[in-house]
Amino acid sequence: MSPSLFSLLPLALALVRFADAATQHYSLNLGTANVNPDGFNRTAITINGKFGGPLLTANKNDRIEANVINSLFNPAVFQSTSIHWHGMFQHRSATEDGVGFVTQCPIIPGGSYDYSFSTAGQTGTYWYHSHVSTQYCDGLRGPLVIYDPQDPFKHLYDVDNENTVITLGDWYHQPALAEFADPTIIAPTPDSVLINGHGRYVNGPNSTVSVIPVAHGLKYRFRLINLSCLTYFTVSLDGHNFTVIEADGVEHQPLVVDSLTIFVGQRYSIIVNANQPIGNYWFRVVPGPSIVNQASSTDPALNNAIFRYIGAPPIQPTTTPTPSTNPLVEASMVPLINPGAPGGSTPPDVAHVLTVGLNSPNWTINGTSFYPPSVPVLLQILSGAETAQDILPAGSIITLPSNATVEISIPDTNPIARTHPFHLHGHNFDVIRSAGQTDFNYINPPRRDVVAVNGGNVTFRFQTNNPGPWILHCHIDWHFKQGLAVVLAEDPAGVIKGPGSTTPPPAWNKLCAAFNASGLPPV
Repeated sequence: MSPSLFSLLPLALALVRFADAATQHYSLNLGTANVNPDGFNRTAITINGKFGGPLLTANKNDRIEANVINSLFNPAVFQSTSIHWHGMFQHRSATEDGVGFVTQCPIIPGGSYDYSFSTAGQTGTYWYHSHVSTQYCDGLRGPLVIYDPQDPFKHLYDVDNENTVITLGDWYHQPALAEFADPTIIAPTPDSVLINGHGRYVNGPNSTVSVIPVAHGLKYRFRLINLSCLTYFTVSLDGHNFTVIEADGVEHQPLVVDSLTIFVGQRYSIIVNANQPIGNYWFRVVPGPSIVNQASSTDPALNNAIFRYIGAPPIQPTTTPTPSTNPLVEASMVPLINPGAPGGSTPPDVAHVLTVGLNSPNWTINGTSFYPPSVPVLLQILSGAETAQDILPAGSIITLPSNATVEISIPDTNPIARTHPFHLHGHNFDVIRSAGQTDFNYINPPRRDVVAVNGGNVTFRFQTNNPGPWILHCHIDWHFKQGLAVVLAEDPAGVIKGPGSTTPPPAWNKLCAAFNASGLPPV
């Protein structure tokens, strides 16, 4: 039987999970096992004994408490760990942001940590993943959805549940430590594409591909998450258009398109009207760059899933793609609530230009590669460090004042010929100039937390209203490992004292002592 989106349900049920009032409790036990999601056997990281992180859910304003148990004793994978809750602002809970050596010391094998944070009014589509080394490339990643009982778009769809979450990921046939052992390469080439944890590789076995079941006449909200380490995807559905209503946890005015490109770390909610003749249709996910030997493949199921109407025979689709004439253009998206960039068209309070460089094999921002400090940035700030000169790593810290409009510009990286999806922790931002755009939009620019520098300068703005050390980094995990990051130390004094201050839990204070005694490498 082909796996379907319903395969997420037993994963969710396998969690140690219960709800008491407005707190969602989870237990995530990390281990290793031999897996073959595309038909090729290799060692990977498992969560609660299964490959593919389980779906975590909450409702608006709930708290999430997740006990992460590190049982990664296999030296084939990176052994210390942390979990980042991608897209969560972590207001007053910077200790829970989960970035190794920025907001915490990693959890050592045999150790555990209880992450606890409020969703604080955020809703939408998110994900969680390791934030040390290139560890999430080995499978330590999964979806996170925060539902809004008062969703303003609820009237537009009939179905939005655990069966309509679609994860898109690249996959490699060696563990990340082996895949990235050659220090001269920029990024390894993926061997396959996984859709909800299933896929095929070129010249491999006819392994099962994911099936997306739908009932004719219903409208579905599908939540797309790109949890790759390198690859962006162009998504389309044979015979169907779809309506985009969310980008990176932010509701946007509905926009009908026939395809979209989703970069690493990004999320979209799309509404699909299942109104075509009952049958099987290819849900297409074209990777960029291509997977190994992709050009030589004649397998129609490669990089695809099956969009199957209930009542259709359990066979592969015979549908063919049509050229996209109405792709999603990021600059066309308009936030549903409070559109408009901070400060409007007036000059920002603070402006920084971040120039991406390559001193092979290390990536740089303004000439410096980020390398994790021995003491987490947050701990340095809590110990009294306040200026960029005081905080390590040198050259990779930008301090920002409180209550300021900040503008970040990243010039085109075409001379280096790479696409870089930049993710900012602790904030959303307004993209006042998307890649490929020459004009600035201060009135109603798209709002999100990952933007791709891809064929043009990118500029975005945000307001400093959340004290903490928030890393801004390329979400290609291989590039992050090679230093393509900078830390925005926002209002260091406000981290220690004031309405946005962070109080570390006792267990957080013990992480560094345990890590320092372990002798494990930081990256």
